[in-house]
Amino acid sequence: MKNKITFTMIKPDAVENGYIGLILDKIIKSGFNIRAMKMINLSVTQAEKFYGIHKNKPFFRELINFMTRSPIIVSVIEKKNAVEDFRKLIGPTDPSKAKEGTIRKLYANSVGENAIHGSDSNENALLESLFHFSKSEIFNK
Repeated sequence: MKNKITFTMIKPDAVENGYIGLILDKIIKSGFNIRAMKMINLSVTQAEKFYGIHKNKPFFRELINFMTRSPIIVSVIEKKNAVEDFRKLIGPTDPSKAKEGTIRKLYANSVGENAIHGSDSNENALLESLFHFSKSEIFNK
């Protein structure tokens, strides 16, 4: 599975704006298969744990408030070179710097409300996937 899976979440801003179907369609048409997916409401405790790497940064509380304000869609997706290809598909965090056709160029509001998350490494893809899904939900498909 190394290099074949990545983790993504459609963030509250994109869910609130009705972009779930459009984003999933773009992901699938880009050759990714969905291995696991669900809609959840992150608790403050879950968000603080998931984003623990940022706990000492000035934007941490704002990030936690954003990620817990409404539902998100969490997914494990697969494709050869999944992490790298997905990062290209979503574009940079700042949508004003994203290339035309990327998910963030199409659907993000700002750096803070950037529509979608994508794992930044194979290691983080597995860790983030296992934060939200069991091994059997991911690998027994």
